[in-house]
Amino acid sequence: MSFSSPQDSSTSSSPSFLLPSSSAPSVTSGAGAGDADAAAAALVPYGWDADWAAAFAPYAAEGLVPGRVVRVDRGQCDVVTPDGLVRADTAFVTPHDPLRVICTGDWAAVEPHGNPRYVRTYLDRRTAFVRSTSSKRSEGQILAANVDHAIVAVSLAVELDLGRIERFLALAWESGAQPLVVLTKADLVPDPVTLAHLVQDVETSAPGVQVLTVSSLTGEGMDVLGAVLGTGTSVLLGISGAGKSTLANALLGAEVMEVQATRDVDGKGRHTTTTRNLLLMPGGGVLIDTPGLRGVGLWDAESGVGQVFSEIEDHAARCRFHDCAHEAEPGCAVLAAVDSGELPERRLDSYRKLLRENQRIVAKTDARLRANIRRDWRIKSAEGRANYEAKRGGRSDRRG
Repeated sequence: MSFSSPQDSSTSSSPSFLLPSSSAPSVTSGAGAGDADAAAAALVPYGWDADWAAAFAPYAAEGLVPGRVVRVDRGQCDVVTPDGLVRADTAFVTPHDPLRVICTGDWAAVEPHGNPRYVRTYLDRRTAFVRSTSSKRSEGQILAANVDHAIVAVSLAVELDLGRIERFLALAWESGAQPLVVLTKADLVPDPVTLAHLVQDVETSAPGVQVLTVSSLTGEGMDVLGAVLGTGTSVLLGISGAGKSTLANALLGAEVMEVQATRDVDGKGRHTTTTRNLLLMPGGGVLIDTPGLRGVGLWDAESGVGQVFSEIEDHAARCRFHDCAHEAEPGCAVLAAVDSGELPERRLDSYRKLLRENQRIVAKTDARLRANIRRDWRIKSAEGRANYEAKRGGRSDRRG
Protein backbone atom coordinates (compact mmCIF):
# COMPACT_ATOMS: atom_id res chain seq x y z
CA MET A 1 0.00 0.00 0.00
CA SER A 2 1.42 3.36 -1.00
CA PHE A 3 1.02 6.73 0.64
CA SER A 4 1.94 10.27 -0.23
CA SER A 5 5.43 11.23 0.76
CA PRO A 6 6.02 12.65 4.24
CA GLN A 7 6.95 15.96 2.71
CA ASP A 8 3.69 16.18 0.81
CA SER A 9 1.55 15.12 3.75
CA SER A 10 3.12 17.61 6.12
CA THR A 11 2.31 20.79 4.31
CA SER A 12 -0.39 21.53 1.80
CA SER A 13 -3.47 19.97 3.43
CA SER A 14 -2.70 20.71 7.07
CA PRO A 15 -3.74 23.84 8.98
CA SER A 16 -0.76 25.96 9.92
CA PHE A 17 -1.57 25.84 13.62
CA LEU A 18 -0.82 22.10 13.57
CA LEU A 19 2.77 22.57 12.55
CA PRO A 20 5.83 23.26 14.69
CA SER A 21 8.19 26.02 13.70
CA SER A 22 9.50 25.50 10.18
CA SER A 23 12.87 26.77 11.27
CA ALA A 24 13.49 23.74 13.47
CA PRO A 25 15.97 21.34 11.89
CA SER A 26 14.84 17.82 11.23
CA VAL A 27 15.92 15.00 13.50
CA THR A 28 17.61 12.10 11.77
CA SER A 29 19.78 9.25 12.84
CA GLY A 30 22.99 10.60 14.31
CA ALA A 31 21.61 14.07 15.05
CA GLY A 32 23.79 16.13 17.35
CA ALA A 33 22.92 17.67 20.68
CA GLY A 34 22.07 21.01 19.06
CA ASP A 35 19.66 19.32 16.66
CA ALA A 36 18.08 17.40 19.52
CA ASP A 37 17.59 20.62 21.51
CA ALA A 38 16.01 22.34 18.53
CA ALA A 39 13.76 19.33 17.95
CA ALA A 40 12.64 19.41 21.56
CA ALA A 41 11.87 23.13 21.28
CA ALA A 42 9.69 22.45 18.23
CA LEU A 43 7.61 19.94 20.20
CA VAL A 44 7.31 21.94 23.43
CA PRO A 45 4.02 23.61 22.34
CA TYR A 46 2.54 20.11 22.06
CA GLY A 47 3.49 19.18 25.63
CA TRP A 48 7.03 17.85 25.21
CA ASP A 49 9.06 18.16 28.42
CA ALA A 50 12.15 16.81 30.15
CA ASP A 51 10.35 13.69 31.40
CA TRP A 52 9.13 12.79 27.91
CA ALA A 53 12.64 13.39 26.58
CA ALA A 54 14.10 11.05 29.20
CA ALA A 55 11.53 8.37 28.38
CA PHE A 56 12.29 8.74 24.67
CA ALA A 57 16.09 8.58 25.05
CA PRO A 58 16.39 4.83 24.26
CA TYR A 59 14.45 5.32 21.02
CA ALA A 60 16.47 8.39 20.09
CA ALA A 61 19.57 6.21 20.39
CA GLU A 62 18.02 3.94 17.75
CA GLY A 63 17.60 6.90 15.43
CA LEU A 64 13.83 7.19 15.83
CA VAL A 65 12.05 10.55 15.82
CA PRO A 66 9.68 11.77 18.56
CA GLY A 67 6.24 13.04 17.66
CA ARG A 68 2.74 13.50 19.00
CA VAL A 69 -0.22 11.78 17.38
CA VAL A 70 -2.76 14.37 16.27
CA ARG A 71 -5.20 12.10 14.42
CA VAL A 72 -5.76 8.36 13.85
CA ASP A 73 -7.79 6.72 11.11
CA ARG A 74 -7.79 3.34 9.36
CA GLY A 75 -4.43 2.04 10.40
CA GLN A 76 -2.53 5.28 9.82
CA CYS A 77 -2.02 8.39 11.89
CA ASP A 78 -0.87 11.96 11.52
CA VAL A 79 2.08 12.71 13.78
CA VAL A 80 3.54 16.15 14.41
CA THR A 81 7.33 15.83 14.53
CA PRO A 82 10.29 18.20 14.27
CA ASP A 83 10.10 17.48 10.51
CA GLY A 84 6.54 18.76 10.37
CA LEU A 85 3.31 16.81 10.15
CA VAL A 86 3.94 13.33 8.75
CA ARG A 87 1.67 10.44 7.80
CA ALA A 88 2.71 7.20 9.44
CA ASP A 89 1.55 3.59 9.37
CA THR A 90 0.63 1.92 12.68
CA ALA A 91 1.05 -1.71 11.56
CA PHE A 92 3.81 -2.33 14.13
CA VAL A 93 1.64 -1.16 17.05
CA THR A 94 -1.75 -2.74 16.38
CA PRO A 95 -2.18 -5.30 19.18
CA HIS A 96 -5.27 -7.38 19.89
CA ASP A 97 -5.87 -5.35 23.07
CA PRO A 98 -7.97 -2.33 21.97
CA LEU A 99 -6.60 -0.31 24.88
CA ARG A 100 -3.07 -0.52 23.49
CA VAL A 101 -3.73 0.80 19.99
CA ILE A 102 -2.27 4.14 18.92
CA CYS A 103 -4.49 6.98 20.08
CA THR A 104 -4.74 10.74 19.62
CA GLY A 105 -2.46 12.32 22.22
CA ASP A 106 0.12 9.52 22.27
CA TRP A 107 3.83 10.33 22.07
CA ALA A 108 5.20 8.10 19.34
CA ALA A 109 8.59 6.89 18.15
CA VAL A 110 8.56 7.32 14.35
CA GLU A 111 10.99 6.17 11.68
CA PRO A 112 13.08 9.15 10.49
CA HIS A 113 12.49 8.40 6.81
CA GLY A 114 10.76 6.02 4.45
CA ASN A 115 7.65 5.89 2.33
CA PRO A 116 5.55 5.05 4.17
CA ARG A 117 7.01 5.92 7.53
CA TYR A 118 6.08 3.70 10.47
CA VAL A 119 5.32 4.27 14.14
CA ARG A 120 7.50 1.76 15.96
CA THR A 121 6.07 2.24 19.45
CA TYR A 122 4.66 4.85 21.79
CA LEU A 123 5.67 6.05 25.23
CA ASP A 124 3.86 4.93 28.36
CA ARG A 125 0.77 7.07 28.85
CA ARG A 126 0.47 9.39 31.82
CA THR A 127 -3.32 9.46 31.59
CA ALA A 128 -5.91 7.77 29.38
CA PHE A 129 -9.62 8.47 28.90
CA VAL A 130 -11.37 5.11 28.41
CA ARG A 131 -15.00 4.11 28.03
CA SER A 132 -16.64 0.75 27.42
CA THR A 133 -17.89 -0.03 23.94
CA SER A 134 -21.43 -1.05 23.11
CA SER A 135 -20.24 -4.41 21.75
CA LYS A 136 -21.26 -7.64 23.47
CA ARG A 137 -17.58 -8.26 24.22
CA SER A 138 -17.59 -5.21 26.50
CA GLU A 139 -14.20 -4.01 25.38
CA GLY A 140 -12.67 -0.75 26.49
CA GLN A 141 -12.16 2.03 23.96
CA ILE A 142 -9.46 4.63 24.52
CA LEU A 143 -10.55 8.09 23.43
CA ALA A 144 -7.55 10.26 24.27
CA ALA A 145 -4.14 9.90 25.90
CA ASN A 146 -1.85 12.09 27.99
CA VAL A 147 -4.59 14.56 28.90
CA ASP A 148 -4.34 17.06 31.75
CA HIS A 149 -7.86 18.54 31.64
CA ALA A 150 -11.09 16.72 30.77
CA ILE A 151 -13.68 19.32 29.70
CA VAL A 152 -17.27 18.07 30.01
CA ALA A 153 -19.34 20.34 27.75
CA VAL A 154 -23.01 20.62 28.72
CA SER A 155 -25.56 22.69 26.80
CA LEU A 156 -27.84 25.07 28.69
CA ALA A 157 -30.23 25.02 25.73
CA VAL A 158 -31.91 21.90 27.13
CA GLU A 159 -32.77 20.56 30.58
CA LEU A 160 -29.71 19.46 32.54
CA ASP A 161 -29.11 15.72 32.78
CA LEU A 162 -27.19 15.53 36.06
CA GLY A 163 -26.84 11.76 35.84
CA ARG A 164 -25.03 12.04 32.51
CA ILE A 165 -22.73 14.71 33.92
CA GLU A 166 -21.86 12.40 36.82
CA ARG A 167 -21.12 9.59 34.36
CA PHE A 168 -18.74 11.75 32.32
CA LEU A 169 -17.04 12.95 35.49
CA ALA A 170 -16.51 9.39 36.74
CA LEU A 171 -14.62 8.53 33.55
CA ALA A 172 -12.72 11.81 33.70
CA TRP A 173 -11.53 11.23 37.27
CA GLU A 174 -10.63 7.64 36.46
CA SER A 175 -8.49 8.80 33.52
CA GLY A 176 -6.17 10.70 35.82
CA ALA A 177 -7.06 14.08 34.28
CA GLN A 178 -8.59 17.02 36.14
CA PRO A 179 -12.27 17.35 35.18
CA LEU A 180 -13.89 20.67 34.33
CA VAL A 181 -17.59 21.21 33.56
CA VAL A 182 -18.31 23.92 30.98
CA LEU A 183 -21.93 24.98 30.63
CA THR A 184 -22.23 26.23 27.05
CA LYS A 185 -24.77 28.55 25.41
CA ALA A 186 -25.12 30.67 28.55
CA ASP A 187 -26.61 33.45 26.40
CA LEU A 188 -29.79 31.33 26.21
CA VAL A 189 -30.32 31.78 29.97
CA PRO A 190 -30.50 35.58 30.37
CA ASP A 191 -31.93 35.52 33.91
CA PRO A 192 -28.95 35.55 36.31
CA VAL A 193 -30.96 33.94 39.13
CA THR A 194 -31.97 31.01 36.94
CA LEU A 195 -28.41 30.64 35.72
CA ALA A 196 -27.09 30.64 39.29
CA HIS A 197 -29.50 27.85 40.24
CA LEU A 198 -28.39 25.76 37.27
CA VAL A 199 -24.74 26.22 38.19
CA GLN A 200 -25.51 25.27 41.79
CA ASP A 201 -27.24 22.06 40.65
CA VAL A 202 -24.18 21.08 38.64
CA GLU A 203 -21.78 22.00 41.43
CA THR A 204 -23.74 19.77 43.81
CA SER A 205 -23.29 16.91 41.34
CA ALA A 206 -19.60 17.67 40.76
CA PRO A 207 -17.78 18.05 44.11
CA GLY A 208 -14.21 19.21 43.67
CA VAL A 209 -14.80 20.21 40.05
CA GLN A 210 -14.75 23.75 38.68
CA VAL A 211 -17.95 24.72 36.84
CA LEU A 212 -17.79 27.53 34.26
CA THR A 213 -20.55 29.14 32.20
CA VAL A 214 -19.57 30.32 28.74
CA SER A 215 -21.09 31.66 25.57
CA SER A 216 -19.22 31.28 22.31
CA LEU A 217 -21.65 33.82 20.83
CA THR A 218 -21.04 36.67 23.29
CA GLY A 219 -17.60 35.60 24.52
CA GLU A 220 -18.81 35.35 28.14
CA GLY A 221 -16.45 33.24 30.22
CA MET A 222 -14.12 32.41 27.32
CA ASP A 223 -11.20 34.37 28.78
CA VAL A 224 -11.42 32.42 32.04
CA LEU A 225 -11.69 29.10 30.20
CA GLY A 226 -8.74 29.97 27.97
CA ALA A 227 -6.63 30.81 31.02
CA VAL A 228 -7.51 27.51 32.71
CA LEU A 229 -6.61 25.52 29.59
CA GLY A 230 -3.57 27.61 28.66
CA THR A 231 -1.15 24.92 29.78
CA GLY A 232 -1.22 21.20 29.22
CA THR A 233 -3.52 19.11 27.06
CA SER A 234 -7.31 19.26 27.27
CA VAL A 235 -9.88 16.87 25.82
CA LEU A 236 -13.34 18.16 24.92
CA LEU A 237 -16.15 15.73 25.76
CA GLY A 238 -19.93 15.79 25.49
CA ILE A 239 -22.91 14.56 23.56
CA SER A 240 -23.85 15.80 20.09
CA GLY A 241 -25.42 19.24 20.32
CA ALA A 242 -23.48 20.28 23.42
CA GLY A 243 -21.71 23.01 21.45
CA LYS A 244 -18.28 21.38 21.46
CA SER A 245 -17.28 22.35 17.92
CA THR A 246 -18.39 25.96 18.43
CA LEU A 247 -16.49 26.01 21.71
CA ALA A 248 -13.42 24.54 20.02
CA ASN A 249 -13.52 27.24 17.33
CA ALA A 250 -13.73 29.94 19.99
CA LEU A 251 -10.74 28.50 21.84
CA LEU A 252 -8.74 28.09 18.62
CA GLY A 253 -9.62 31.55 17.34
CA ALA A 254 -10.53 30.18 13.91
CA GLU A 255 -13.35 28.33 12.15
CA VAL A 256 -11.51 25.04 12.31
CA MET A 257 -14.35 22.71 13.27
CA GLU A 258 -17.51 22.50 11.18
CA VAL A 259 -20.63 23.55 13.11
CA GLN A 260 -24.13 22.21 12.53
CA ALA A 261 -27.41 23.45 13.95
CA THR A 262 -29.08 21.51 16.74
CA ARG A 263 -32.73 20.51 16.77
CA ASP A 264 -34.90 22.95 18.69
CA VAL A 265 -37.10 20.16 20.03
CA ASP A 266 -34.45 18.36 22.06
CA GLY A 267 -31.19 20.24 21.59
CA LYS A 268 -29.54 17.29 19.87
CA GLY A 269 -27.33 17.60 16.82
CA ARG A 270 -25.60 15.45 14.27
CA HIS A 271 -22.00 14.46 14.76
CA THR A 272 -20.02 17.46 13.53
CA THR A 273 -16.66 16.03 14.57
CA THR A 274 -16.08 12.49 13.26
CA THR A 275 -12.50 11.93 14.42
CA ARG A 276 -10.42 12.93 17.41
CA ASN A 277 -8.14 15.81 16.48
CA LEU A 278 -5.30 17.38 18.45
CA LEU A 279 -4.96 21.12 17.85
CA LEU A 280 -2.79 23.93 19.20
CA MET A 281 -4.54 26.83 20.93
CA PRO A 282 -3.11 30.28 20.10
CA GLY A 283 -2.92 31.29 23.75
CA GLY A 284 -1.05 28.14 24.71
CA GLY A 285 -2.13 24.61 25.48
CA VAL A 286 -3.36 21.76 23.32
CA LEU A 287 -6.98 20.80 22.61
CA ILE A 288 -8.29 17.37 21.59
CA ASP A 289 -11.78 17.61 20.12
CA THR A 290 -13.86 14.42 20.07
CA PRO A 291 -17.03 13.29 18.31
CA GLY A 292 -20.27 13.56 20.24
CA LEU A 293 -20.68 10.48 22.42
CA ARG A 294 -24.06 8.75 22.27
CA GLY A 295 -23.12 6.25 24.94
CA VAL A 296 -20.74 6.78 27.83
CA GLY A 297 -20.25 3.38 29.43
CA LEU A 298 -18.03 3.01 32.47
CA TRP A 299 -14.86 0.98 32.18
CA ASP A 300 -13.37 -0.15 35.49
CA ALA A 301 -14.04 3.27 36.99
CA GLU A 302 -14.75 2.47 40.65
CA SER A 303 -12.32 5.06 41.99
CA GLY A 304 -13.72 7.65 39.56
CA VAL A 305 -17.25 6.97 40.81
CA GLY A 306 -15.98 7.35 44.35
CA GLN A 307 -14.57 10.78 43.57
CA VAL A 308 -17.75 11.97 41.87
CA PHE A 309 -19.75 10.92 44.93
CA SER A 310 -17.14 11.82 47.52
CA GLU A 311 -19.72 13.07 50.01
CA ILE A 312 -21.45 9.67 49.96
CA GLU A 313 -18.15 7.90 50.60
CA ASP A 314 -17.50 10.30 53.48
CA HIS A 315 -20.86 9.38 55.03
CA ALA A 316 -20.22 5.68 54.35
CA ALA A 317 -17.07 5.80 56.46
CA ARG A 318 -19.33 6.41 59.47
CA CYS A 319 -21.70 3.48 58.82
CA ARG A 320 -21.96 0.86 61.58
CA PHE A 321 -20.92 -1.95 59.23
CA HIS A 322 -17.86 -1.64 57.00
CA ASP A 323 -19.61 -3.52 54.16
CA CYS A 324 -22.84 -1.53 54.44
CA ALA A 325 -24.78 -1.55 51.17
CA HIS A 326 -26.76 1.57 52.17
CA GLU A 327 -30.06 -0.20 51.53
CA ALA A 328 -31.73 -0.91 54.89
CA GLU A 329 -28.90 -1.70 57.30
CA PRO A 330 -29.12 -0.37 60.88
CA GLY A 331 -26.70 2.42 61.66
CA CYS A 332 -26.28 3.44 57.99
CA ALA A 333 -24.92 6.98 57.96
CA VAL A 334 -25.69 7.37 54.25
CA LEU A 335 -29.41 6.67 54.71
CA ALA A 336 -29.42 8.94 57.74
CA ALA A 337 -28.02 11.75 55.57
CA VAL A 338 -30.80 11.16 53.03
CA ASP A 339 -33.46 11.21 55.77
CA SER A 340 -32.11 14.47 57.16
CA GLY A 341 -32.05 16.11 53.73
CA GLU A 342 -28.28 16.54 53.81
CA LEU A 343 -27.85 14.11 50.90
CA PRO A 344 -30.25 14.27 47.92
CA GLU A 345 -31.84 10.89 47.25
CA ARG A 346 -31.17 11.37 43.54
CA ARG A 347 -27.44 11.38 44.26
CA LEU A 348 -27.64 8.09 46.14
CA ASP A 349 -29.70 6.50 43.36
CA SER A 350 -27.17 7.64 40.76
CA TYR A 351 -24.28 6.38 42.90
CA ARG A 352 -25.86 2.93 43.20
CA LYS A 353 -26.59 2.80 39.47
CA LEU A 354 -23.03 3.63 38.41
CA LEU A 355 -21.49 1.22 40.93
CA ARG A 356 -23.73 -1.63 39.69
CA GLU A 357 -22.89 -0.86 36.08
CA ASN A 358 -19.19 -0.71 36.82
CA GLN A 359 -19.34 -4.01 38.71
CA ARG A 360 -21.02 -5.71 35.73
CA ILE A 361 -18.35 -4.43 33.35
CA VAL A 362 -15.48 -5.51 35.59
CA ALA A 363 -17.08 -8.90 36.22
CA LYS A 364 -17.04 -9.68 32.51
CA THR A 365 -13.25 -9.52 32.51
CA ASP A 366 -12.59 -10.73 36.09
CA ALA A 367 -13.45 -14.41 36.67
CA ARG A 368 -13.03 -14.20 40.46
CA LEU A 369 -15.35 -11.21 40.77
CA ARG A 370 -17.85 -12.91 38.47
CA ALA A 371 -17.82 -15.99 40.73
CA ASN A 372 -18.29 -13.85 43.83
CA ILE A 373 -21.29 -12.10 42.28
CA ARG A 374 -22.86 -15.46 41.40
CA ARG A 375 -22.22 -16.72 44.93
CA ASP A 376 -23.83 -13.65 46.49
CA TRP A 377 -26.80 -14.03 44.16
CA ARG A 378 -27.24 -17.69 45.18
CA ILE A 379 -27.06 -16.78 48.88
CA LYS A 380 -29.63 -14.00 48.51
CA SER A 381 -31.89 -16.28 46.46
CA ALA A 382 -31.68 -19.00 49.12
CA GLU A 383 -32.45 -16.48 51.86
CA GLY A 384 -35.41 -15.20 49.88
CA ARG A 385 -36.81 -18.71 49.40
CA ALA A 386 -36.33 -19.49 53.10
CA ASN A 387 -38.15 -16.34 54.13
CA TYR A 388 -40.97 -17.10 51.72
CA GLU A 389 -41.35 -20.65 53.01
CA ALA A 390 -41.28 -19.41 56.60
CA LYS A 391 -44.09 -16.97 55.87
CA ARG A 392 -46.12 -19.69 54.15
CA GLY A 393 -45.58 -22.01 57.09
CA GLY A 394 -46.71 -19.35 59.51
CA ARG A 395 -49.92 -18.81 57.57
CA SER A 396 -50.60 -22.62 57.51
CA ASP A 397 -50.20 -22.82 61.27
CA ARG A 398 -52.65 -19.98 61.80
CA ARG A 399 -55.20 -21.65 59.53
CA GLY A 400 -54.86 -24.93 61.49
